[in-house]
Amino acid sequence: MYPQVEVDLKKIERNTNTMVRDLGEKGISVMAVTKGFGAKREIVQAMLRGGAQFIADSRIQNLKKLKDLPARKVLLRLPQKSEIDDVVLYSDYSLNSEIETLRLLGASAIRRRRIHKVIIMVDLGDYREGIRYHKVPEFCREAVRIDGIQIAGFGVNLTCFGGVIPESDTLKRLVEITEAMKKEHGLKIEIVSGGSSSSVYLLYENEGFPEGINNLRLGEVILLGKETAFGKHLDGLHDDNFILKAQVIEVKEKPSVPHGRIGMDAFGNKPVYRDRGIIKRAIVAIGKQDVDPAAIYPLEADVEIIGASSDHMILDVSRAVREYNVGDVLRFGLKYGGLLSLMTSMYVDKVYLEDGSPLSIDEMSVNLEVTV
Repeated sequence: MYPQVEVDLKKIERNTNTMVRDLGEKGISVMAVTKGFGAKREIVQAMLRGGAQFIADSRIQNLKKLKDLPARKVLLRLPQKSEIDDVVLYSDYSLNSEIETLRLLGASAIRRRRIHKVIIMVDLGDYREGIRYHKVPEFCREAVRIDGIQIAGFGVNLTCFGGVIPESDTLKRLVEITEAMKKEHGLKIEIVSGGSSSSVYLLYENEGFPEGINNLRLGEVILLGKETAFGKHLDGLHDDNFILKAQVIEVKEKPSVPHGRIGMDAFGNKPVYRDRGIIKRAIVAIGKQDVDPAAIYPLEADVEIIGASSDHMILDVSRAVREYNVGDVLRFGLKYGGLLSLMTSMYVDKVYLEDGSPLSIDEMSVNLEVTV
């Protein structure tokens, strides 16, 4: 059925292995971030086969459905009060920045006779989650008195919200804060997490990672093959792991500008059109309910996306190399936003490939076995 996303599991495994190997040479472990594809089990296990040391997701529901996998699990989004018990049950670590939340986690952990490990997030300028760096000592003095939790690490988020580029000096500050807290409180720190795929570029810079950074949280660089500070593709990584396929349901020549008075479209926007005369339009059976058209790009030569409504995407195929007919299938590459929405759309099939060939159900069940 179409639309569908083809997922090349072997390429994802190879990308994971490349990052695990290259970062491992610097003493840095990899948290495989699974939120970009709805934590689909087949893909998670490909990342684990590639050597990822942790599974990390923003949604506890995703970690819960992966509870049987033998890997350490990390909740990336700060815990909600409504999910405290599940966080303790289904994640080994959670990222935190609120004392009140730590108290709730500790109480829940005590009821379950366990210790919940926490990674304290430090805000170094991106201004999403995290404690301002000058308030970390005060925060930790309270946190270390909470029973049921263990401060297992410190981390930073950069780029995702504010677009701040991770710099070696910035990450060095995180290391310095960590060392100061270790000394003051005798903490046994496992993880100093220096960011996400936007930090990977430092592997190839002279300044590199400061000594003491020992973990990165990686999604996009593994899934789409590019670092996210500058959007550059990295040599040695596959960037075609996910391919959208959509089927043509109409091909007709029509004016490039609609006829009549223009008001708002289905999404409350007033569209603007460029007059290109009569063009050949192809409609494919996918729309904004599934993906933002700006978050995908045609892989077919000389095909242009004009726009989309909720269930239809309109393409200009006037200059296309091939002739398109009803029933033909067009291929699209994905940006990260497109990956997020398509992989969580119930209307888009997911087809898993191994070395370019579709897996049967039996082959899938065999390939789901993994040793971590």
